[in-house]
Amino acid sequence: MEELGTDRNKQLSVARALVRIILTLAFFLFCIRLMVTSLGGFAGSFQENILSSSLDPFIGLFIGLLVTAIIQSSSTTSTMVVALVATGTLTIEEAIPVIMGANIGTTLTSTIVALGFISDKVAFRKAVSAGVIHDFYNIILVIILFPLEYYYGLLSGVSIKLQELIFGAKSVSAGQDMKWFLDFGITNSMADLIQNNVVLILLSFVLLFVSIKMLTSVIQKTVIGDSKNRLRKFVFQNPGKSFGWGVLITSAIQSSSVSTSLLVPLVATKKVRLVNALPFIIGANLGTTLTALIAASFSSETAMSIAIAHLLFNLSGAILFMLSSALRQSLVNFTKRFSTIISGKRVMGLAYVIITFFLLPFILISIHKAVIGKKAPEKQEIAIKTNKTIP
Repeated sequence: MEELGTDRNKQLSVARALVRIILTLAFFLFCIRLMVTSLGGFAGSFQENILSSSLDPFIGLFIGLLVTAIIQSSSTTSTMVVALVATGTLTIEEAIPVIMGANIGTTLTSTIVALGFISDKVAFRKAVSAGVIHDFYNIILVIILFPLEYYYGLLSGVSIKLQELIFGAKSVSAGQDMKWFLDFGITNSMADLIQNNVVLILLSFVLLFVSIKMLTSVIQKTVIGDSKNRLRKFVFQNPGKSFGWGVLITSAIQSSSVSTSLLVPLVATKKVRLVNALPFIIGANLGTTLTALIAASFSSETAMSIAIAHLLFNLSGAILFMLSSALRQSLVNFTKRFSTIISGKRVMGLAYVIITFFLLPFILISIHKAVIGKKAPEKQEIAIKTNKTIP
């Protein structure tokens, strides 16, 4: 009888712990969604206008980064890019750099989550490493693949060929918006109630930091001892298993921002090592393209071409990094050194976010517009002198 009672107590304890984890996780996801909704309030016509001004691949790259950093949804950016291509505003060659920029911009969420650990220097250093390694991974992919696309049209050419080979000229009018896991329309109702984007952003960040503390506390109390070892063995035992879970989980919840953000508290609380977390992040990057690929198969051929290009971009990174443990280790080592510097002067963490995701792309876009504005009158004057029609 005593053993039976002990077993029941253990089962109840596990059940209570599981409920706490689920509720805390749901609150954490809700806070991320609220932050995205609040940032999206500033998008509106801004995102459409700034996307339609993409005149060359370099600026398209930074436009994709800036817009996605603001609205925190690469799926939304991709959908808008597809619409602009379909209407002839952008060519596929112009659209792909925007998609590349969106891949970098969507990593902002995990970096912001890392800032929630700023009060604890050790935890902050580990959290920053988990947040920024996602940034660096995508930046490296852009450095490698952007020149190949710019000079040789690699991604655009291959994606068009694959689309024609696999799907032919199928074109069906349909549209599917990406749905958020555990949303239920609560955030939109809250946004309608508050109707002030500034207040909503402040509220979302406060709630996000509270949710981070709650999630960290739950992890520390439940994922310990044998549980920690089981977590490592079940999900992060080896690079292949970690990569596979990254693909699977991200495909299920349809957001790499969320899945990689969930990883930050685990790394910050020493439950998962950064070297084991990186394959999961690589898998998450690949997983986020699969749902869009399925959705695009019921859309236009242009949508399918862009979805395939997005898949090829992330698949290239997965092949490159998963086949080379030395490359993964080099990225981990660099990230650790960077996070050590940031944790020494923690205000640099906020500066990194502002400069990388907002200030730098905005400055480059503004400079480009200024240069184009100066060249336009010169072009018109030359055309008048030579009696040529301005294209």
